[in-house]
Amino acid sequence: MNPILLPLILLVTGLAGGLLSSMAGMASLIVYPVLLALGVSPVSANVTNTAAMIFTGVGAGLSSAKELRANRRLMFAVTGYAVAGGIVGAIILALAPGSTFEKVVPFLIAIAGGLMLWSARRTQPAGAKGHQVTGWKLVGRNAVVFLVGLYIGYFGAAAGIVMLAILSLTLPVSFAVANALKNFATFLTNIVSLIIYAFTTKVYWLMVLPLGIGMFIGGYIGPMVVRRVPQRAIRIAVGLAAFGLAAYFFYTAYLA
Repeated sequence: MNPILLPLILLVTGLAGGLLSSMAGMASLIVYPVLLALGVSPVSANVTNTAAMIFTGVGAGLSSAKELRANRRLMFAVTGYAVAGGIVGAIILALAPGSTFEKVVPFLIAIAGGLMLWSARRTQPAGAKGHQVTGWKLVGRNAVVFLVGLYIGYFGAAAGIVMLAILSLTLPVSFAVANALKNFATFLTNIVSLIIYAFTTKVYWLMVLPLGIGMFIGGYIGPMVVRRVPQRAIRIAVGLAAFGLAAYFFYTAYLA
């Protein structure tokens, strides 16, 4: 491909992916199919996307500093369990190819879409905090966050929307805060997973740079958009989009 056209395609793809990721965790809707179309194998496309997603995390983290500072304790709790799961998932990937997980992905995303629509039934005030979750609810939330982290480390496609759905449903916080927590948790989990990937799987580093530049820009813009859109409307939109993403992955896993 033209040496100028390819970086431009990756830059635009990264911009769209970073925007979708930082708003809803759906970068895979754009980035994954583009990398496959460019001839990257499914597993390498997944880990190359993970590498570029780190730039989204940087942009989104800078843009969401207000939400993260106000919920610092919760941020570290959620991130700790996600990172622990990510380490386990990345190690499993080194032993069993992530492509074997493709047939499960559509159903996970569809469940996440349903959870997101369920969470739209309630709206938390913008300044609400989630530290009140205790007892078995706390144990359950942490266990599920660990499993989502494991999924990020093992396969990762559309993991952001699964994490966002879980946090939106289990935490009494605004959508903007849940989204900021999701962005930060997936950011650190992706870093840890990538360190393991670098020694076990082929990463297309020359593709990561233009993708990452676009993802940084999109990641920075996304949280600003989320703050200005009505919470219930964006939850419904994300939930419906998740069903569309689930349909796409179902097609690629079973019909293509």
